Amino acid sequence: MTDDTVLDTTIHEPSRAAGEVEVLLFALDRSRAQFAWKCGGLDAAGLNRPQPPSTMTIGGLLKHMALVEELYTINFTGEAPGPPLDAPEARTDPGWVWRSAADDTPEELYRLWRGAVEHSRVAMAKALADGGLDQPAKYATLDDGTSPNLRRVVVDLHDEYARHVGHADLLREAVDGLVGEDPPQEPPAVV
Repeated sequence: MTDDTVLDTTIHEPSRAAGEVEVLLFALDRSRAQFAWKCGGLDAAGLNRPQPPSTMTIGGLLKHMALVEELYTINFTGEAPGPPLDAPEARTDPGWVWRSAADDTPEELYRLWRGAVEHSRVAMAKALADGGLDQPAKYATLDDGTSPNLRRVVVDLHDEYARHVGHADLLREAVDGLVGEDPPQEPPAVV
């Protein structure tokens, strides 16, 4: 395990009287921490190991969630993702992130996901400070031509993590037997 493959799994509990924004961001960050714990510290073999009959891998999940983070961030900033997630295939081929992750090193995958999460956190903080959860998304539009509010965007991003934390949980158990609900609050030792 290297510094580049260790992901932050710290969960910062909000106060029991926290407001809506703080609780929504806590729920999202808790799911991110669970995802980080289940995905962190693996080598290329661990990241690329599927659990048949699925072809899904933890490496694919990392790259997929980096793209999801960036696509949801568009709703806070109005700006498209940067490289490598700006590749035309990222938008047109749903299987691209899953296939291309096998060509990335563990360090690249972990760095990509960490960077997307940080970009998302900064964009959310700025947008929420400039108008809160009720403001419309800058990019997404609904079938009727309106935009969802940022509250819905945060909830949908959390829902994406909720779905994939379960996948990561099963895949990780198959790789090395790691099980559990919440990560330990002590950062893992770097070997």
